[in-house]
Amino acid sequence: MTDLQALDLRAFVATCPDPLLFATVSGAHLYGFPSRDSDVDLRGAHLLPVAELIGLDEPEETRTVMADHDGAELDLVTHDLRKFVRLMLRRNGYVLEQLLSPLVVHTTDAHAELVALAPGVLTVHHAHHYHGFARTQERLFERTGELKPLLYTFRALLTGVHLMRSGRIEADLTRLAGEIDAAPGYLPELIAAKAEAEHGPAAGIDPGTVERDIEELHTVLEAARLASALPDAATVRADLADFVVRTRLEPPQR
Repeated sequence: MTDLQALDLRAFVATCPDPLLFATVSGAHLYGFPSRDSDVDLRGAHLLPVAELIGLDEPEETRTVMADHDGAELDLVTHDLRKFVRLMLRRNGYVLEQLLSPLVVHTTDAHAELVALAPGVLTVHHAHHYHGFARTQERLFERTGELKPLLYTFRALLTGVHLMRSGRIEADLTRLAGEIDAAPGYLPELIAAKAEAEHGPAAGIDPGTVERDIEELHTVLEAARLASALPDAATVRADLADFVVRTRLEPPQR
């Protein structure tokens, strides 16, 4: 698998044209099933200059920087803080996984404050995000027969179940497979196969069994949603609004 320690990721994220609040590793490395040829997906939030936000033209709120390092493709995508927080409030589990990723490349005090606020945006409705993401990946698996979207399907469903039950986001499939009883027993074998090739086929599995297991996990996720103690709506919207303004007025030093 791609050796993150061997890559100068801090130097790479420093090429972002705007001040960074944070940058973390997402994708397969975060999900616990990177391959030897996996790209390195970095995600984060930056601060646009005030002039770009109040001018006549619509600001470019999302930045993308790409590079190749000894055959490893590095991909940094960041959103302006206002857009990132709006995505958080739209019950988007994807951006929360990025924010809370333990694979931190760049951080600031503002990042730490945003992490502290993150639990206040988690709601019972995040289950719908994970249902939907899993369905999208399942359809991709059905079209391509590749292992990667199948693992993404299971990862999304198990992350959703874990969130509904515990109130915490866990994105690592290797941990989820060991903690949730409903996880199929063959997941470790699929993860081991994925380590060999990023785009390999899902060989040696029975399609009918996989389909039943996916549907069972959708049922488990729905039951977890109905029983969840998570609130119906975010509780920190006002705090996030204040945070965005304060951070814009007093941006972190580069």
